[in-house]
Amino acid sequence: GGGAEEGSLRLMNTEVDAPSQRPRRYMLNTTGDIAVVVMKVRETARAIGLNERQEYQVGTAVSELATNAIRYAKSGEALIQIVQRKGGLGLEVVVKDKGPGIADIDSALQEHFSTQDSLGLGLPSVKRMTDEFTLVSKVGQGTRATIRKWCDTS
Repeated sequence: GGGAEEGSLRLMNTEVDAPSQRPRRYMLNTTGDIAVVVMKVRETARAIGLNERQEYQVGTAVSELATNAIRYAKSGEALIQIVQRKGGLGLEVVVKDKGPGIADIDSALQEHFSTQDSLGLGLPSVKRMTDEFTLVSKVGQGTRATIRKWCDTS
């Protein structure tokens, strides 16, 4: 068998962090920060072998979460990490903030629910565009959203 070196993976001519390494951390304070994070997420998605549609979906989902962090909490952070399971590689992104939190997560995940003037498509669309979506929120303490998108296992 081939002995791949521990530490980093070389995929599609792009060096990306190995699954065991710590996630890359990005601060979210401005719309420019959102653009950087979305670009990094799409780059990483492409590097691990997600197709163009999946890359777009995960980028859009992260954009939505990062926008929410800035809109409701004024700032936050995004953690981007490659994860591994039996079927192969995936991309995990955690977006967290120390904002007001979400009082009713079930309602927030319903279509057309909105606390501000928006279409209310945010969190339900994040759920649709990702393979795994976990939302943890404590009122007055903040919100932590974790999404995962897996490479096709076929």
